Amino acid sequence: MEYKNYMKLEFESKSQNEAFARVVVASFAAQLDPTIEEITDIKTAVSEAVTNAIIHGYENTTGIVKVTCYIINQELEVIIEDEGRGIEDIEKAKEPLYTSKPELERSGMGFTVMETFMDEVDVYSEAGLGTKIRMVKKFKSLIADE
Repeated sequence: MEYKNYMKLEFESKSQNEAFARVVVASFAAQLDPTIEEITDIKTAVSEAVTNAIIHGYENTTGIVKVTCYIINQELEVIIEDEGRGIEDIEKAKEPLYTSKPELERSGMGFTVMETFMDEVDVYSEAGLGTKIRMVKKFKSLIADE
């Protein structure tokens, strides 16, 4: 495993910070010379994961969302963590159209979107202890060069 670079970001669980996190991760990923499509995929997946942390992790309270990125073996690994309420049933939460907040008119597609746009998505969570989402994006331009 060839480690090349990393960055860490922490911010309050406020919806205004979602766009900030998305842009920071996309900027970090730029060093891998991604296509516009790859950057859009990353931004979309990060947006979904951060929104989940803010809306579902902390509900109506304020907490800290942590975003850590690594560049390893020509891949971008993004880890988004909260110390919120956690997910009781991860498999149920990953079902398309499932939402724990139907009153917010959310579509329940967050995990589906993440899995569509990233090459790997792992979810670790425990009720009352928070959630950690690990996503990996492999870059086609770099894979083709190998």
